[in-house]
Amino acid sequence: MITSINPYNLTEVFKIKEFTKEQVEQAIDKADDRFRSWRKTSFVDRKKLMLAASSELKTSTHEYAEAMVHEMGKPITQAIAEVEKCAWVCEYYAENAEHHLADKTIATDAHESYVSYDPIGVVLAVMPWNYPYWQVFRFAAPALMAGNIGILKHASNVMQCAQNIEKIFKRAGFPEGCFTNIPVGSDKIEDVIKNPKVKAVTLTGSKPAGSSVASIAGAEIKKSVLELGGSNALVVFKDANIDETVKTCVQARFQNTGQSCIAGKRLLLHENIADEFTEKFVKAVRELKSGDPMDEETYIGTLARKDLAEDLEKQLVASVKAGAKVLLGGNRQDAYFEPTVVGDVTPEMSIFKEETFGPLIGITTFKTDKEAVDLVNMSDFGLGVSIFTEDLAKAKALVPQFEDGAVFVNELVKSDPRLPFGGTKISGYGRELSEDGIQEFVNKKTVYFKKY
Repeated sequence: MITSINPYNLTEVFKIKEFTKEQVEQAIDKADDRFRSWRKTSFVDRKKLMLAASSELKTSTHEYAEAMVHEMGKPITQAIAEVEKCAWVCEYYAENAEHHLADKTIATDAHESYVSYDPIGVVLAVMPWNYPYWQVFRFAAPALMAGNIGILKHASNVMQCAQNIEKIFKRAGFPEGCFTNIPVGSDKIEDVIKNPKVKAVTLTGSKPAGSSVASIAGAEIKKSVLELGGSNALVVFKDANIDETVKTCVQARFQNTGQSCIAGKRLLLHENIADEFTEKFVKAVRELKSGDPMDEETYIGTLARKDLAEDLEKQLVASVKAGAKVLLGGNRQDAYFEPTVVGDVTPEMSIFKEETFGPLIGITTFKTDKEAVDLVNMSDFGLGVSIFTEDLAKAKALVPQFEDGAVFVNELVKSDPRLPFGGTKISGYGRELSEDGIQEFVNKKTVYFKKY
């Protein structure tokens, strides 16, 4: 049995029997059979079903949001926002998929030449627990609209959410086999990827998980897309609007209790405004309410599991031993970790070099623009960076110097269905969302006509 436990009160939330090898193979066979007919459906028909999925998410928002709260501790208001965002991505691809996948005419010496975008078949999604609906829907909506079939291997602690996602597509009227959740452990992923009826795999998760999946897919010559960890920097220049930037940086670091790959985890402050900014930032973080994630006033819940809080504590202790100073918080109780702000952080410290997956942020100061850029690029990760300045001309000049997959100016890094999302370095490869995302799992077919 696979069991999910509420990290806030440690009660059992959901239990499901793990699929046998035979059940997994049957699910893949059914998915492959469905692909033969699904690929022939029109964009009009797919659009109608995808809009129905959006409607289902809106109609039953609280039902789906509460499952998140109970399984991984997400505060209820943030859980509701996540479900609503899933409805948005369904609507986006319902309205834009046909345009994104329209034949692209290319002028050559041919009578006619163009590129078509054909579905490839069954795509496996290996997904994490921190955004248990959003991470899946940003894959599923474009995949299904492209004519592909989705199979989900979700994190073991959010199996009720996984079952709910399958239920959403069924309630929307999608034919059986279009989207299937297979409740299995991580040890079964290799066999699924190796199944010849599975044509590609996408994973959102850790570097070790991504490396493993990529190596298996590579050996099988199958396409993979990886969205891995991040250690995003929040860079505050001396001319930034301090009050507005404080608000944005607090949200960037502490939403979802800090459990986000794109959270701002390193706060880089120009030395001229460091003291003022730090004082206001600490005050704002202190005012964040911790408590029962079902309480609408709660902003900080528990981490999804106790071991995650313990890992964060180890990173903090190591950094303090190396000379960092705790300015706020720093205490842990079971899976709860206090919102924590740490000063005097240097690049050699654990909380600068590593991904901190929880409500902790380290502060580092800089003197020049070049030093700020160097500190950002020093990271092994490359998911995104936020820079804050009133000088937009300077910001535009700095953008090419950052190695990350995204640069946001005066805003936190966030995913948007209209924009491509993905990283560089050990943050992964490939892109999700927008036109780029829907074209990841298609056959870009060159078509050439010669006329005698």
